[in-house]
Amino acid sequence: MRARQRELGIPESFEWVAETTPALRAAAEESGLAVHEHPLMVLDPGAPAADVDGVSGKVPVRIVGADDPILPGALAVPHLAFAEPGTQVGLAGTPQLTEAIDACVADGSVERAVVRVRAGLTVVAAAVEHGSVLSAGQHQPLAGVSEIVGVGTLPAARRRGLARAVTAALVADARSRGAATVFLSAGDDDVARVYARLGFRRVGTALIAEPAE
Repeated sequence: MRARQRELGIPESFEWVAETTPALRAAAEESGLAVHEHPLMVLDPGAPAADVDGVSGKVPVRIVGADDPILPGALAVPHLAFAEPGTQVGLAGTPQLTEAIDACVADGSVERAVVRVRAGLTVVAAAVEHGSVLSAGQHQPLAGVSEIVGVGTLPAARRRGLARAVTAALVADARSRGAATVFLSAGDDDVARVYARLGFRRVGTALIAEPAE
């Protein structure tokens, strides 16, 4: 499979649930891949809807359309967030965001996202202050199920409840589209506790295998 991925020019990456396919980890590691663990969480169907405005305070959160000028920023912020993992305030701020936006435009990420948003395959939410995206994320709805992915906050803007507010907006949108199951993989246990406050509970362990750096 890795040889085929290289042939097609796509990332050598695998994602699966540890509890359902326990033998795959050893096989992935033997092939030279590094395996990372993430809490797999699902939204309790009875969880009450969160007050997005109450969570985010004075920073408004909105669903981002395909033609919204903030879409590139909403796609770029998570890249900076994942480069500085965790929940503590980090270094990357507005200057780095400008560079990340340029990179997303250059590599075609924005163009691909526009197509998916218009097709209803991806929904983007963002917390925006003074015209700049501080936090953003997505959900991918399909046949009554949606996965929340790529939620991240600009490291310099952390500890303000913005990721939680973005997640609440994504949950509300997923439910409005008829999603009966909403799930996600948290970055680590600290991040999982943020999602737990919105009604998500851990149901397993997501494993992601990729080439070791």
